[in-house]
Amino acid sequence: MRRAPRRLSIPLAHLRGELAPASTLAEVQLVWETAVGEAMAANARPTAERDGVLTVLCSASVWASELTMMAPEVLARVNDALDSQTCLQELRCRTR
Repeated sequence: MRRAPRRLSIPLAHLRGELAPASTLAEVQLVWETAVGEAMAANARPTAERDGVLTVLCSASVWASELTMMAPEVLARVNDALDSQTCLQELRCRTR
């Protein structure tokens, strides 16, 4: 008897965690959608981190404005989701 195909998402998620570079940006990118929600994550993605400043590339200025207004809440959620001792202190938004 042949088994039904298994979902590939579980082993891929595990593999992604093993292959991700050990950087704050990589950690943020892993928790980003959970922290900001699906709609925001589809229109804004973290592209850089330096000295506690997270830079996010937004698809339009309206998303950049929304994210800027929500910055304290977003930073708190991302910091809570991070496993490391790193603490993000500032959010900068850019548009394409």
